Amino acid sequence: MTTSRVKEILSWYGSDNPGTLTNLARILNHGRLGGTGKLVILPVDQGFEHGPARSFASNPPAYNPHYHFELAIEAGVNAYAAPLGFLEAGAREFAGQVPLILKVNDHDVLLDEKDPYQALTGSVEDALRLGAVGIGFTIYPGSAHRLEMYGQIRSYAAEAKRNGLAVIIWSYPRGSGISREGETAIDVTAYAAHIAAELGAHIVKVKLPSDHLEQEAARKVYEKEKVAIGTLAERVRHVVQSTFDGRRILIFSGGPADETSKFLEEVRAIHQGGGFGSIVGRNSFQRRKPEALKFLSDVIDIYGSAV
Repeated sequence: MTTSRVKEILSWYGSDNPGTLTNLARILNHGRLGGTGKLVILPVDQGFEHGPARSFASNPPAYNPHYHFELAIEAGVNAYAAPLGFLEAGAREFAGQVPLILKVNDHDVLLDEKDPYQALTGSVEDALRLGAVGIGFTIYPGSAHRLEMYGQIRSYAAEAKRNGLAVIIWSYPRGSGISREGETAIDVTAYAAHIAAELGAHIVKVKLPSDHLEQEAARKVYEKEKVAIGTLAERVRHVVQSTFDGRRILIFSGGPADETSKFLEEVRAIHQGGGFGSIVGRNSFQRRKPEALKFLSDVIDIYGSAV
């Protein structure tokens, strides 16, 4: 049964057809957080994005795509996201057991580029064939290639929505247009989230913001209007506000494997700041499965608790 909270969230997407709303509901209603409006998603695109040894050598069973399906199912996450090959390797065996998100663009790290770009590695047709609920697409605000990427996701999103799929945008600022520190600056992160929402994302994924202000024009406004960014929870609240005043689902990436206590403190700040949840990859699958299940359970418990 769909809860009042899920019905409220679905009401924000009034232009979408029933198929897309059904697939959004499948994500929101699945797993241990089903019905709460909160999300924990397992993403495993790191083998493509960072290389297999860097991603899986610390936990060798994770080289096997089935491992990640099993982890997602046993942990009770809302959805599992991966590129074409990983989903093809297990979609039949685990059909219907966890909502799938097909990551339709990816890049590698074989060439150090100042302005990163992504190859189109999957299609809406692939997502439909595999029974996925949606597509995932990365954009790089700050890259010299950003405008082309915006045009690509516009085309992908239109096709996905026609076919009843949800659209999830990874919005990661990087490139020659911003500094290294600026990649997670609060003004840039809020801007990146807003851009993804403007491009038609149902779910927006960004990194946790720092208190750094990258753009001088933005700094003047933040200081003049006294925008609260002193704590992580306040910065999360501001990014939520920048994502259509919270009327788009906003989740935060976990980043590289981190100390458990520090990561859980960040999750509490996301929860307190009104974020919708986390997308947790390396921090989960780089642990042995019993530890990974305990870790994901702790994350889910935080999002399932009262604020």
